[in-house]
Amino acid sequence: MDIIFISELRLSVKLGIYAWEKVAPQSVQFDLEIGLPDARAAITNSIDDTIDYAKVVARIEALTRDTHFPLVEKLAEDIAQIVTGEFKAPWVKVSVAKLAALKNVKRLGVAIERGKRT
Repeated sequence: MDIIFISELRLSVKLGIYAWEKVAPQSVQFDLEIGLPDARAAITNSIDDTIDYAKVVARIEALTRDTHFPLVEKLAEDIAQIVTGEFKAPWVKVSVAKLAALKNVKRLGVAIERGKRT
């Protein structure tokens, strides 16, 4: 399976269960690995035969712009559903990490995989 990846996408997101997290955006890092349905783009050299990662990034930015997510798990799941549903990826791995959310912790978060890796 061919995989495209998006590494260290950083956005300000309202994320968490505490009162201050519902109003103050936090720095969040996203890392994605996206399975491609086939290797056609390597042959045709056409963006129409692959998943446009710029559109994936724009979709994640739109999702997180005005929504509060209580749990990183829900945010990761929503992104996975977008990638597999809207972008038709057969498999995706999504990592969502809060940056410096706790004292002495550089990153904390979750990684999920959805779909079938062929």
